[in-house]
Amino acid sequence: MSATVGYHGYYHASAECWSVYTEVLGVEYSDAVLWGQVHQLTVDTYAVQHAGGPHPDKSVGIHLSGLHLVLDRGVHPPLVPPMLQRLAAAIEIWPHFPPPESDRHITVWDVAVAASPQDHADTVRRWARQVWAAWTPYHANIAALVIRHASPHGQTRV
Repeated sequence: MSATVGYHGYYHASAECWSVYTEVLGVEYSDAVLWGQVHQLTVDTYAVQHAGGPHPDKSVGIHLSGLHLVLDRGVHPPLVPPMLQRLAAAIEIWPHFPPPESDRHITVWDVAVAASPQDHADTVRRWARQVWAAWTPYHANIAALVIRHASPHGQTRV
């Protein structure tokens, strides 16, 4: 079964876009360096770039928090999932962050056509920064959620 046929509309994305995303994930799953450097950014960036529609508030909040941790706090991407798990377990009712209007210049397609693993990683980082910047109105809200619920003992430094 192809990824296009298997897509169920969880993200606000077309089946074709989802298919490209799964191809990018396959590249990252098969390369330990890419996995460690950018996989978390790829997942979080794709999710929040495709917020809206049936995409739940919890998912949007979790993925925005992942971008915050890596891009604003400098957390190494492989260390992010346990923090996001703490956050997911701690919050019962998630705030709604309406998707920003954005003229998307970088997409998962740009990652898919990267010429080398280094180009792939660089493109993911540019893409993540661009998408995170589009959510600027919510940065303080996301930071507060992370500090309160994902940081060990509510510490202000993650």
